Amino acid sequence: MFDHVVFGVSDYEASKTFFIKALEPLGVEVLSEGPLGVELCHPDGNSSLCIRRVEETPAHFHLAFTADSRDQVERFYQAAIAAGAQDNGAPGLRPQYNSNYYAAFVIGPDGHNIEAVCHEPEA
Repeated sequence: MFDHVVFGVSDYEASKTFFIKALEPLGVEVLSEGPLGVELCHPDGNSSLCIRRVEETPAHFHLAFTADSRDQVERFYQAAIAAGAQDNGAPGLRPQYNSNYYAAFVIGPDGHNIEAVCHEPEA
C-alpha cells in the first residue's frame, strides 16, 4: 500500500541506531543515508522507512512492521529492548484483532509505538 513513510525525529542518532538494531531481525537494512536522514528497506522490498532530522519534537504515532514468523516478532522485541526501547506489550497473541495476530509493541526514542506483527499460525 505504501511506497515509503517519512517521519522526523528529535534525536537523529539515537533513533537511527534504535531502528537499525530493532529492525535487523526483520531483515531491514540501511538503503542510503545523506544530509536529510536515513532510508531503511528490506533488500527485496518495494517500500522504505525514512528517518529525518528535525528541530521540533514530533507527534507520536503507531508504526507496525510485518514479520514473517512469530520468531521474528520475538527477535524484534528483544533487539528493540536491547536498543533502549520501553516495553509496550511483550510478544504474544492478540486475539482481539484476529486469532493469528501475534505481535510485540515497544516505545521508541521519540515515544512512537513501534510494533512487529505476524499473521501466520504457529509453526
